[in-house]
Amino acid sequence: MQILTAVVVVVVAYFLGTFPSAAIVAGKKNLDITKVGSGNPGASNVIRNLGWKIGLAVFLLDMAKAALAVGLAWRVTGNRHDELSYLCLFAAILGHSYPVTRKFKGGKGVASGGGGMYVLFPLTSLVLFSSWFVLTKVTHKASVASLTISIALPFGIYYEGAEAWEIAATLALVGFIIVKHLPNLRRLKTHQEPDLI
Repeated sequence: MQILTAVVVVVVAYFLGTFPSAAIVAGKKNLDITKVGSGNPGASNVIRNLGWKIGLAVFLLDMAKAALAVGLAWRVTGNRHDELSYLCLFAAILGHSYPVTRKFKGGKGVASGGGGMYVLFPLTSLVLFSSWFVLTKVTHKASVASLTISIALPFGIYYEGAEAWEIAATLALVGFIIVKHLPNLRRLKTHQEPDLI
């Protein structure tokens, strides 16, 4: 595969990640999601302000754009577990979290990361996807659910047969998500983290 082709695919993956799911869906309800609640243009903030049904639509759209990015890499290489798949996954998450189209102000990458990982490791992803909803119902904290399933991800893909370098790449993804959630962790510590509905 030519380097130019790989670069183009990664750039396309980034711009797929910039698709403003939360802004579009919330905008249909005449709501600027960046100006309410946490201001985060992600599924959790949409759920808090517009309910589970609309928030789930955002969640699925955010998953879909990263899944498409990884699927594109798979199509190009013919190998789902190629390095390009992970580059496209990271590019899509960066596009979601730091979209050049919205002054680099985006979401935290949990749903989009989950969508990309679904293409790579469907069984683990389905279990963690379901666990997210259970954990939010039990703890009422989206951040707790998101961090828990993120930390569990490398263990899940290990049991699903991931290679060592894939686990290392996934650990980097987990580190990114933890960093994005540092404000949430500070609010959890001070009991100021808002509940999910």
